[in-house]
Amino acid sequence: MAISQLWKKYLWEDQGFTTLLFHEYSFFLSVILLLFTSLFLLFINNKSSHGKLNLPPAPRRFPIIGNLHQLGKFPHRSLQALSDKYGPLMLLNLGQVPTLVVSSPDLVAEIVNTHDVVFSSRPKTMATEVLFYGNNDVAFAPYGEYWRQMRRICVVELLSLKRVQSFQFVREEEAEVLLHQVRNACLYDETTINLSQMLSDASNNIISRCILGQSYKAEDGSLSNLGKLSKRVVVDLIAFSVGDFFPSLKWVDVVRGFVARLRSTFREFDAFNNRLVQEHKTMKSSPNGDGSEIKDFVDVLLSLQEDHKLDFELSHDQLKAVIQAGLFLISNTV
Repeated sequence: MAISQLWKKYLWEDQGFTTLLFHEYSFFLSVILLLFTSLFLLFINNKSSHGKLNLPPAPRRFPIIGNLHQLGKFPHRSLQALSDKYGPLMLLNLGQVPTLVVSSPDLVAEIVNTHDVVFSSRPKTMATEVLFYGNNDVAFAPYGEYWRQMRRICVVELLSLKRVQSFQFVREEEAEVLLHQVRNACLYDETTINLSQMLSDASNNIISRCILGQSYKAEDGSLSNLGKLSKRVVVDLIAFSVGDFFPSLKWVDVVRGFVARLRSTFREFDAFNNRLVQEHKTMKSSPNGDGSEIKDFVDVLLSLQEDHKLDFELSHDQLKAVIQAGLFLISNTV
């Protein structure tokens, strides 16, 4: 009997196998059809969008990845080379995300002064969404009434002349510690002194003490728990997220463990923020403490929250999100 006849006889006699094969074949055809349909619709949409909108000049892009392949090892140099070719205002498609690149001081001034409301909000990313309580901080909150209120609090209660002068003793103490470190390094005949690292540590300690009431580094010079968490924030914020460039592929970040890592960092930070807030509340209400004295920015936020001095209700998570913004400020100088 020929092989084709045996195969036909086997298929017709084994109904279970035939049904399974039919379903797998149908599923495969459905996937292929869906893929080609999606690509066709994407192509048509891009053509129609480019026909209706007056878009800035843009380099040719690859399907799916867009212009991501044109950002080399040094993205700032790649952007400069592309700007020299396509002009000071160009459109890049980073994956599925259209990105406007501005490299002219005059255009930047026009954007900041004339169209500031349109460009005020920062883009939402997977990392900021998880680490900053749903973007309820000051750095990544969308432009709106909440952001304006929190910015006003930070400017008035943290950066005002009166508040800066009240933190003078912090700067003096940290400057004295810095001088002692340099002096000791010279006395012990160390061959090299990393002055940049010392200045960075002093700056971090000043910011940390003014905002949180505790130092970024421990007394022995090693990183405190705050310092270690801040470094983790830096690593997680600059890490590549597939969902940021391909929103339809967010599930890839879940599969590869990136979302789990973000949530692990967030849980540690959230526990740290809860302890920090509770310590400040305990010290403020203790008989030995001066409840009227504002020692750091956390005390300011707690006072505004308890005394209802804001035009809106500041929730516990929003308070911790603003504190997280202070930690982000510290991590940016690490």
